Amino acid sequence: MSIVSVQSIPRKSKTRSLATSCIFGMVLSLSLTMFDDSVFAESTQTSVIRLDDETSLEKTTLNMNIPETNTLPWGTIKGKVNDPSQGHPVIIQIFKSDESVPIHVAQVNLKGDHSFEYKFRLLSIDDGKITPFFEGDYNVKIFKVINTPTDNLESI
Repeated sequence: MSIVSVQSIPRKSKTRSLATSCIFGMVLSLSLTMFDDSVFAESTQTSVIRLDDETSLEKTTLNMNIPETNTLPWGTIKGKVNDPSQGHPVIIQIFKSDESVPIHVAQVNLKGDHSFEYKFRLLSIDDGKITPFFEGDYNVKIFKVINTPTDNLESI
């Protein structure tokens, strides 16, 4: 819920502020629609393996596609860990879809709400020259250490 407080401001300022807000909102909504062909990923598989009596490793594999027409310089991988084991970072590995060795690896700490976010460079723009770092199909593996669940353990 948002709370807006209005103080006594002359009517002309209120009208100008409202007009400015409307214009900003229109520009923002137009700019968001321009980036509709950006990167996407979808969940394909999650499995859990017991490490010991208290912790388990949850592995999620995603397919990610970065189109040739991408104009966004950054990509983001984010998520949330349900029932995390404290003190363990999230490990992210990015593979070309046809390779078994990762081309990019990251380690990310959890935030206070058990979420994580990793931002990575998709392309570089130097002196008008665009250099893509990622383009095409990728497999993303995300490893999270969680408290051992009491049921449905699978092998990785």
